[in-house]
Amino acid sequence: MLTDHFRPQSFNGIDDIVIVGGGLAGLFCALKLSPRPVTVLAAAPIGYGASSAWAQGGIAAAMGLGDTVDKHVADTLIAGAGIVDEKMTRMMVAEGPARIHDLLGYGVPFDRDLEGKLLLSREAAHSERRIVRVKGDMAGKAIMEALIAAVRNTPSIRVLEGYVVEELVRQGRFISGVIARPDAGQSKKRVSFPARAVVLCSGGVGHLFSVTTNPTEACGQGVGMAARAGAIIADPEFIQFHPTAINIGRDPAPLATEALRGDGAHLINSAGHRFMLDIHPDGELAPRDIVSRGVFAEVQAGRGAFLDCTKAVGAHFPEAFPTVYASCLSAGIDPVTQPIPVVPAVHYHMGGVLTDAEGRTSIDGLWAAGEVTSTGVHGANRLASNSLLEAVVFAARIAENIKGMLPEPKITDWGDNAGENDDPVTIEDSPPLTALRHIMSEHVGVIRSRDTLTRAIRGIANLERQNTRMRFSNIVTTAKLIATGAYLRTESRGGHFRSDCPEPRPEWKHRTFLTLAEADRVVAEVAETESV
Repeated sequence: MLTDHFRPQSFNGIDDIVIVGGGLAGLFCALKLSPRPVTVLAAAPIGYGASSAWAQGGIAAAMGLGDTVDKHVADTLIAGAGIVDEKMTRMMVAEGPARIHDLLGYGVPFDRDLEGKLLLSREAAHSERRIVRVKGDMAGKAIMEALIAAVRNTPSIRVLEGYVVEELVRQGRFISGVIARPDAGQSKKRVSFPARAVVLCSGGVGHLFSVTTNPTEACGQGVGMAARAGAIIADPEFIQFHPTAINIGRDPAPLATEALRGDGAHLINSAGHRFMLDIHPDGELAPRDIVSRGVFAEVQAGRGAFLDCTKAVGAHFPEAFPTVYASCLSAGIDPVTQPIPVVPAVHYHMGGVLTDAEGRTSIDGLWAAGEVTSTGVHGANRLASNSLLEAVVFAARIAENIKGMLPEPKITDWGDNAGENDDPVTIEDSPPLTALRHIMSEHVGVIRSRDTLTRAIRGIANLERQNTRMRFSNIVTTAKLIATGAYLRTESRGGHFRSDCPEPRPEWKHRTFLTLAEADRVVAEVAETESV
């Protein structure tokens, strides 16, 4: 299924395993597969372009005194608004502590107390202190730095940076490799990577929206590629908006970590009123979807929303939360003495490529891990800091599954990769992508309705007809799946809120499973309704 204008060139025969994506899930899986030969294809230099590196809160794991697997599972079930896969969640939570110890073994400097024990913090909707952090708000960066160093020192892992994977190659019922475009996707040639196993770890969808905390590379290409190859997509309508992106007009928007509210920071409007107390008994520590709608309402009403850390954190801000502090200072805000202006921003996608407990997708030969997937552990609304936990647990399970299914190969001579450019490349949004991001934010945002979703589906269909380049086709396919999933779900649940159906409905207390063919049927129905 080579559908682009350029025939791909083969790259040194057949690889054993190809991993698409250089974030936490991809690198952790590569390390767990060692000494099996693995090729990691990353659109940007590893350490850049991955949402994992930007994660501030940390990893949730039931490791504290008095905490249990049952408590962590219970919190996850509540946050997920009734559609969490409990069996998958229990497995993930039970394996969490072992994966934390793996990360420690790779050199991640998690915070410790004076006795040398892991220092645990609490975040919204957690009943216990169970978030493992690094220097307050630097967990993602520190984890990625440690894993990058480990990967660079592992001879069996080949990392090719600046390769934008555009297509999964399907032969019969098997995925047999990928096709990528070098030079950060700007090359005219395409390169094929035949493989015995493909692991998709390509990240999330945040850049499909105008206001997001995600890097540019998180534009949903992985979900679109998998759907176009025939994979089942689960729960695409469930988007988590982080309620406290720093509102200073930047793209991506800097994040004011959840941990600030966990440490006692308050949300106020321009009049100084703590509006979340009017909305939910947990106030600022209510589930993210509720806090996001509360913040959104204040911003829409013209009162603005601000995170006041002056009393709870105050003078300790620079050393306690250095990343947030630096972002604020760069915009002329001193969070020690001034409230931080905030706005909801797309932060995490609970939906994605459907996988089982071993990370297998609905297509043989294709595994997936991280935000590109929907394992069922997040339900309709991810519990804070469960995302990094999911990434490492399922990446490790994929490695074990592949080892058990595929016999040991011969080590391939990959030759000398000298001359590859490790410099980060920034590519501005194309006009079609800018238009798509506007449609998604305007019509598929924090608050949706049948009317807004109808407009979104029609706009997406128009863009798809007018722009047939492979990369954009992958991106617009993901947008179409999100919009049609939201159109079909005539209720409000978790991260999906419809003003015309504001309550959850019992008949919708289940997950969504969509194929691209089914999404196209919805688009056709909407178009037919328009013409009537």
